[in-house]
Amino acid sequence: MPPKLARRTTEMRPFLAMEVMERAFEMERAGENVIHLEIGEPDFPAHPAAANACIHAIESGETHYTDSRGLSALREAIADDHRRRFGVDVEPERIIVSNGTSPAMLLVFSLLVGEGDEVVLATPHYPCYPNFIRMSGGVPVLVPTDPAAGYAMDVEAVRRALTPRTRAIVVSSPANPTGAVQSEETLRGLASLGIPIISDEIYDGLLYDGAKVTSALQISDDAYVLDGFSKRYAMTGYRLGYAIVPLESVRAIQVMQQNLFISANCFVQHAGVAVLRDQGDALEEMLAAYTRRRRLLIDGLRELGFRLPVEPKGAFYVFADARAFDSDSLRLAFALLERAKVGTTPGIDFGESGEGWLRFAYANSEAAIEAALERLAAVLPTLR
Repeated sequence: MPPKLARRTTEMRPFLAMEVMERAFEMERAGENVIHLEIGEPDFPAHPAAANACIHAIESGETHYTDSRGLSALREAIADDHRRRFGVDVEPERIIVSNGTSPAMLLVFSLLVGEGDEVVLATPHYPCYPNFIRMSGGVPVLVPTDPAAGYAMDVEAVRRALTPRTRAIVVSSPANPTGAVQSEETLRGLASLGIPIISDEIYDGLLYDGAKVTSALQISDDAYVLDGFSKRYAMTGYRLGYAIVPLESVRAIQVMQQNLFISANCFVQHAGVAVLRDQGDALEEMLAAYTRRRRLLIDGLRELGFRLPVEPKGAFYVFADARAFDSDSLRLAFALLERAKVGTTPGIDFGESGEGWLRFAYANSEAAIEAALERLAAVLPTLR
């Protein structure tokens, strides 16, 4: 007899970007050549300082537990980095370092959300947000955004979604999958609602056409900021992230970290310190490459018949209306994977409002994007 599973596990939805990628890996093991546009993983190597710092830390025996909040040197470096990027002073004591941004997200949602509590977020949305909310016993409340308005969060629509059970408002800027960047005016409007803001700022720095990110901490000292090293520094496999939280929340987050994760990996934390102290021109070089890839992919998708009502202002994704080919995005994504050998993410992964759309990541090379467009051109006419 199968075990009776906890309700929170049965309510978790599959992460479809990962489902597509894992099927692509199976195909590759069987000898197929797949072009990956489904996953948000930079194809750039991490800064050399990161690997060198890891090697040096391991050789020096820096392989033990650290303070559960993270190495003091790393927390100080993160505070300095936040001051440099946003002009905001953050006490290192407010920073909790984690094994990737996802554990930081789990800690913050676990802190704020209890059984039956509600969290408001814009949709289309990062697929894991609702699952983290459900894992904490909460209820995600989705507020649609309009591509014609650049996917801006509607403050009045958020206000109407609030109830006595609302515990947080999630802001993602730049956003996955839309690349939307929320304005300072929007953030101020959301902060005025008197509900804690959880601001996911992992894609800051990857911006186009003059877009600029406003950190939630520039608006409110009571915000919860999630960030990390995966996207801006191409360090996905290092699994290094952090949360910046109000001082009064630090102790509770620290206790959860002690129990759930103990601490982030010591030698990886040294890599974070090294990268923040010696960034060089790596981000500028990545951004220049992403800018070229973004234009190549946008123009290529439009030529193929996809509709793009708005161009992304940040991150490295293009969210495209694919209903000219199939209104079932999951079916379409797997058809393109099997027949064109191109991985894409079905729009339904990002909520019901994303159905009929596909997300394409331009975190792969220009040559790979060009090849993917050629493969798609050969297959898409048969799917109309």
